[in-house]
Amino acid sequence: MAVTPDPTLTVAARRTLPAPVDAVWAAFTEPDLVRRWWGPTGFSCPVARMDVRVGGASLLTMRAPAEYGGGDTSNTWTYSVVERPTRLEYVMRFADPDGTTISPADAGIPPGVPDAVPHVATFTPEPDGGTTLTITEFGYTDEQARTMSQVGLDQCLDKLEAIFAGA
Repeated sequence: MAVTPDPTLTVAARRTLPAPVDAVWAAFTEPDLVRRWWGPTGFSCPVARMDVRVGGASLLTMRAPAEYGGGDTSNTWTYSVVERPTRLEYVMRFADPDGTTISPADAGIPPGVPDAVPHVATFTPEPDGGTTLTITEFGYTDEQARTMSQVGLDQCLDKLEAIFAGA
């Protein structure tokens, strides 16, 4: 019997960006572009090693601002679906700086975030030349973890949106 994720503990976001689908795809797959938006408000991304292919694993590191201690948190994204330029499916895991998987607790993440967080990102071209980006994350086990992740994703997408708005 298949298990259906609890939709109340799913993180989802949608943005319509004023850019063609290939440009939005590039923002998810090209290191220099990923570094510009990955991480919540005030965080930077000093590392984005992208290996976007089925079975490939990207390594991303976000750095907290000084007021949050300035520490680094790394993730891997391991891809199961790469349909250029319309769909990415990947599993996000916390990692050490070399890309070795660690538990969320070892990364300083509160309980409720699973060891592996499946993601689906879709890139839908719009008639006006823009792109609707939809991201869904699954597997959270409590509301606090889901809310923390939703806020983080929304802030990342705010930064991505600002890139395409010319800010």
